[in-house]
Amino acid sequence: MSKKFLLAVAVLATALVGVASADINWRAYEGTTLNVMFNEHTYANAIIAKLPEFEKLTGIKVVYSTTPETNYFDKLNTALSSRAGDPDIFMTGAYQTWEYAPAGYMEDLDAYIKDSSKTSAAYKYDDFIPGIINALRWDLVPGHSVGKGKLWALPMGWEINTLTYNKKIFEAKGLKAPKTTKELFDTSVALKEHAGSGTYGLAVRGTRDWGTIHPAYMSLFATWGGKDFEIENGKLVCKLDSKEAIAMTDYWVKLIKAGGAPQWSTYGWELCGADLGAGKAAMMWDADRGGYTQNVKGASAEAGNLAFSGIPLPEGITVQRSNLWTWAMGMNAYSKNKDAAWYFLQYFTTPEFMLYSGTDGACTDTPRMSVMNSKAYKDIVGEAEGYLQTFAEVSANASIFFTPQPYFFETTTMWAEVLQDLVVTDKYASTEEAMKQLAERLTDLVSDLEVK
Repeated sequence: MSKKFLLAVAVLATALVGVASADINWRAYEGTTLNVMFNEHTYANAIIAKLPEFEKLTGIKVVYSTTPETNYFDKLNTALSSRAGDPDIFMTGAYQTWEYAPAGYMEDLDAYIKDSSKTSAAYKYDDFIPGIINALRWDLVPGHSVGKGKLWALPMGWEINTLTYNKKIFEAKGLKAPKTTKELFDTSVALKEHAGSGTYGLAVRGTRDWGTIHPAYMSLFATWGGKDFEIENGKLVCKLDSKEAIAMTDYWVKLIKAGGAPQWSTYGWELCGADLGAGKAAMMWDADRGGYTQNVKGASAEAGNLAFSGIPLPEGITVQRSNLWTWAMGMNAYSKNKDAAWYFLQYFTTPEFMLYSGTDGACTDTPRMSVMNSKAYKDIVGEAEGYLQTFAEVSANASIFFTPQPYFFETTTMWAEVLQDLVVTDKYASTEEAMKQLAERLTDLVSDLEVK
């Protein structure tokens, strides 16, 4: 038996003992049926694998669905807007709370956490990494940062955006991982058609939606000094026409044209990861776990050949600022089974379960400090070259760099549309013209929002 298998058995045994000996009545809602909606993801897979244990412990039956991310949120939006209470629990992210919570779709979880009759002392809320759990707190005021207000969801895991590169290709070409934006550009160009037609240097997202903006682009945007909005005279004003925003976007457009995927405008995270894993892309700048999962033995043709590096820095900049994404689970405010739903949320965010999900479940970037600092977690995650060092460097200043506001998805989708037009069309005479027009449109879009 492998060391990893034995570790998984030990982790699972610890989890079952820890949960079963807790100081609350896990059978209190026996006979309840919960409906859960998952995005198709390894975080969801880890939970699904352990549903039988939860059902055995609690007597609660769980009915679930999994949907690919391309249409998951459309399906979820329809379900929540019905206010019918189905699903009871749903997978979400911090950005979504800026829309769902003001609409009244999400249950505040603070009262459940503070209720000792419903939450075990072993739950250890203070064990969550503060920046991650606080990314799911918001006071519902447009323009106010996350971290204050009610708790709208619990984290399953989180992602920072780092560079993953194919060390075999780099060694063959005599290249090193780029540390500056100039080096990134030059390396991407040098690796164009590195293994024949269709192969290329750097995989980044390019679809005409918000998902293109939030990972690598927003990380470099924030590192470069750009901001999306600022509060002026009680109103949100878009700042995409700043010199930093224009310069960074102009660089990004040139980078994609010179060293990106030939079909960049069709690329979401799935195609980026697939090209990296197949050796078609020599580098990928996206969620760190995206590169990590491609490097797991047997996961891709290039598994074992991938290594990790931090955010390439513009000239004169010394701090890497990765935008942060948090996968989380929220409770439907219209659920008819809220207490049973809380048991589900509690069980699948315990330190014990998260040790399992972060090791054998391959759910990197755990939101719990005890797991992150454990030898079991470090031994497994540390197998990927440069991962732990890069994670420590980049996560130090990682945050959500978007301004919370309920039009987030509209504004970022419009932003992605302009970015795509700059790369694949001649609609605009210059990046400056495009960004100035975009800033005017976005300021107008959010003009009805009052900032208290």
